Amino acid sequence: MSDEPRLCLIASPTAQAQEAAELLRDRYEWVPVEKATMAVALGGDGFLLQTLHGMLDRRRTLPVFGMNLGTVGFLMNEWSADLLENRIARAKTFTVTPLRMDAVTVDGERISIPAINEVSLLRETRQTAKLEVTVNDRIVMPELVCDGVLASTPAGSTAYNFSAQGPILPLDSALIALTPISPFRPRRWRGAILPERTRIMFRVLDPIKRPVSAVADQAEVRDVATVHVAIDRSSTLTLLFDPEHALDDRITMEQFAT
Repeated sequence: MSDEPRLCLIASPTAQAQEAAELLRDRYEWVPVEKATMAVALGGDGFLLQTLHGMLDRRRTLPVFGMNLGTVGFLMNEWSADLLENRIARAKTFTVTPLRMDAVTVDGERISIPAINEVSLLRETRQTAKLEVTVNDRIVMPELVCDGVLASTPAGSTAYNFSAQGPILPLDSALIALTPISPFRPRRWRGAILPERTRIMFRVLDPIKRPVSAVADQAEVRDVATVHVAIDRSSTLTLLFDPEHALDDRITMEQFAT
């Protein structure tokens, strides 16, 4: 039995990604996603996250080699149609463990969604959010008055978390960044760095007058009452990178970007 990976091709609906997909289909052999052992994804970071979430929903995850045909492409390799099989054979493997957001709405609806980058709570109106923050069943902040707060994985620490002035976490750090968004009270709190085994719970204070939404990557749940966040060890994702464009190196160098 051959040890060669069976590749499937997944492309963003954008014209640029579709043109690239046609070029690759002519050059290499592909199988349907159901028979594949590895995926090649063409698009941007948002499309890659969408692809990974689709795998989590189907409970069948494949290693993914992404090529950037979007805007930033932080989680992607450079686009090239040449020597794809050699690149995949040389690729460096990274395992990413997502967060799990378990939210309960004001109406009592329970919703569970994975988050590869971050879980964020955001005010829905002009009024600030008021949140109680609990870590490992201990209330660590009785009242956080803010525009929002987020919990980020190392893989997502250079995205929304970094824009909110949160710390960049090395990919192998086994940490979670807890970062406030425009905090009003307490003024001097700038967040926390927590072990990945930590269980975080947010309770919305006065959720009717000050409604809050919870967002797991790209999926939003409005009018939440409580949100639990923890690493989901039942789900793992594998990303493949060219050795010269490895994700851990990118995350390290982001700390020196100007």
